[in-house]
Amino acid sequence: MEPDYGGLARAVRAAAESKKGLDPVILDVRGLSEVADYLVVVTARSAPHLRALDEEIDQATRGGGRTPSRLSGTPESGWMVRDFYGVIVHLMTEERRRFYALETLWNDAPRVG
Repeated sequence: MEPDYGGLARAVRAAAESKKGLDPVILDVRGLSEVADYLVVVTARSAPHLRALDEEIDQATRGGGRTPSRLSGTPESGWMVRDFYGVIVHLMTEERRRFYALETLWNDAPRVG
């Protein structure tokens, strides 16, 4: 049975929205990336907001029996990443999100509604 990475990506977006994450986007990178099926990108207003988003996503995914294979970044760095194999979650400050422009980098990836 294949993992439901689309469902996981939507659960992550819902968790981020519950903590007022800004402009949460799911990009379907299947066929474009060998690293993951989906990227979730969410903006936070500050380091404390990044921490709150990360904690909410942690609670939501652990409740579903999902733990990330890798965690990277800190709230103070302005960019945190949770890697769930098929879903990579990017939590970024507005400044980092503008600078790295992941949606532009993955412009060919459809957005998931």
